[in-house]
Amino acid sequence: MFPAPTYQARRRQLASALANQGLLLIMGNAESPMNYEDNTYPFRQDSNFLYFCGINRPGMALLIDTANGETTLFADDLSLDYQVWMGVQPDGRAWADLAGIEHWAPFSELPARLAAARQLHYLPAYRADRQLMLAEYLAASPAAIAKGASVPMIQAVIALRSYKDALEIAEIESALSVSARMYERAMMLCVPGQTEQRIAGELEGIAIAGGGRLAYPAIISVDGHILHNHSHHNTLQSGQMLLLDTGAASPMQYASDITRTFPVGHAFTEQQQDIYTLVLESQLAAIDMLRPGITYRDVHLATALHLCKGLTDLGLMQGDPAEAVAAGAHALFFPHGLGHMMGLDVHDMEDLGEHWVGYAPGQERSSQFGLRSLRLARALEPGFVLTVEPGLYFIPVLIDRWQSEGLHKSFICYDALTDWRNFGGIRIEDNILITEENCRILGESIPKNIESLCL
Repeated sequence: MFPAPTYQARRRQLASALANQGLLLIMGNAESPMNYEDNTYPFRQDSNFLYFCGINRPGMALLIDTANGETTLFADDLSLDYQVWMGVQPDGRAWADLAGIEHWAPFSELPARLAAARQLHYLPAYRADRQLMLAEYLAASPAAIAKGASVPMIQAVIALRSYKDALEIAEIESALSVSARMYERAMMLCVPGQTEQRIAGELEGIAIAGGGRLAYPAIISVDGHILHNHSHHNTLQSGQMLLLDTGAASPMQYASDITRTFPVGHAFTEQQQDIYTLVLESQLAAIDMLRPGITYRDVHLATALHLCKGLTDLGLMQGDPAEAVAAGAHALFFPHGLGHMMGLDVHDMEDLGEHWVGYAPGQERSSQFGLRSLRLARALEPGFVLTVEPGLYFIPVLIDRWQSEGLHKSFICYDALTDWRNFGGIRIEDNILITEENCRILGESIPKNIESLCL
């Protein structure tokens, strides 16, 4: 946990943002069973609950009074039977003291407090058990609970969590130091005959040894054109590339999110090197653009233009690259957004609503394929932490669909793609802090230059 005054200041700021507007409820998470009640997944506390009190224990809730800023922690003391199996742990009052919380009450008192509230604000319930619990406590249907999440509270929480302080940056960089060890090991293992599952197991072991766990399910695959490929069944072969998109979580649950694409056996083919160089150059150019005030949508589109020009030089696209980007033709090869916010969540705060996090008021999201997947479009500000992760992919099912429909045939050289169908994909990703003047790449240097990958 951070020092108690950190959490007290955060709760005061939240209460002040909704001053005299009733009570603010922040629900913690419960244990989640794998296949029966006593066999649970590793516990992961709700990020908003962590942000405002830092307590990483299931079965709790916070209630903040916006009239005076005082907070009550609702938490049951653990039974003797529980402590026999799980060990002695602090009681509710002790947890409240650690987080600088003024009041403590048994969880059983929460329903009455909510029922008596003149006005109640709560955040979206992304887990069904929390939604059903609120429905029971507030005598409403689950659908009504889903619709009743407080927009003013969502906006106030995002306004706080978007700006990372020095303590948070240190936690993210501690996670990145573990990621650096993970990627160092991955490079050593990226040889013909090795299996994806062996690499996946070793990297998860490094994350656990670092004091946390993986921040999200690892993408470790020679099928890099499958954007979220969580299968690890392949054996690496000479001439392939291995795409790794994985990150560690710090002990306080702050995430890292890194992607690298390694040549199997430490040697790119000429075709692979051409695309890798283009992706790397586009990533470095995007990072060079980052500064307060620029919109991330503009950085994304500039990156798409850079990629489109490169693909034109390689004979895979044709025509005016700017017109191709405006039409969305580049999205055949770059179908996702350039990046997203990052912090306690790998896609930070998206449980509160991706649009609220990534788009400014009045900023509309595009419906165009590719651009519609841009999670972060708003103007950047000091304190934002985000990912920069351009990629190029040759997705046979998408190529076939577009070609059969004649989409963007004035920009895409479909005949030239015959020799690229089995290429796969390349993505390169780093985590960036927006500073007062420009930006800083967070964490230790993780190799991405061709010279460092081709040993």
